[in-house]
Amino acid sequence: MSAEGISKFDLVIAGVGGQGTVLASDIIGKAAVKENMSVRAAETHGMAQRGGSVVNHIRLGCELGSMIPMKGADVLLALEPSEALRYLEFLSDDGTIIVNTDPIHPVTVTSGQCTYPDVDAIIAKLEETHKVKAFNATELAKEAGHPQSMNVAMVGAVSSYLPVSIDTLVECVRELVPQKSIDINVKAFEMGRDITQG
Repeated sequence: MSAEGISKFDLVIAGVGGQGTVLASDIIGKAAVKENMSVRAAETHGMAQRGGSVVNHIRLGCELGSMIPMKGADVLLALEPSEALRYLEFLSDDGTIIVNTDPIHPVTVTSGQCTYPDVDAIIAKLEETHKVKAFNATELAKEAGHPQSMNVAMVGAVSSYLPVSIDTLVECVRELVPQKSIDINVKAFEMGRDITQG
């Protein structure tokens, strides 16, 4: 899918606290603003501290409200597999899911109260209804130099779909990540982009 000529784009970014969902959203929003696109954004979450669900709505070229309606998103960017299932209802019928296959087990799982669903089963369920790009973005980030750059690898992956130039996105990565991690994050972005270019 090419982003050329798209004037409106609705993106839901879902993850858990501590994964960098907000930074991912900020990079995309700032890049769109630099390209003179209208941006509406909303962040909703239960517990934003580590482990709680976090979801961001980003509406590019939209003059309406900041919340994406059910079945309204063009892409669901899930930084964690179970979060893709949790927010699937926001994705349009012909939308695409980009999902990090590396799970984060909540306390209920680590304490033995619950079991985490099989990641392959989650991906299979998502593939029943939508186009899915699934990869281990955490491993990709480690390869780039640090696991915390996973969120930027995911921004790289979704960049293939966004109506924003790659140069502007990379510029915003450079501006928003900690200075000492710029090179790692730019590499993570490029590696993530390579995943969805193929």
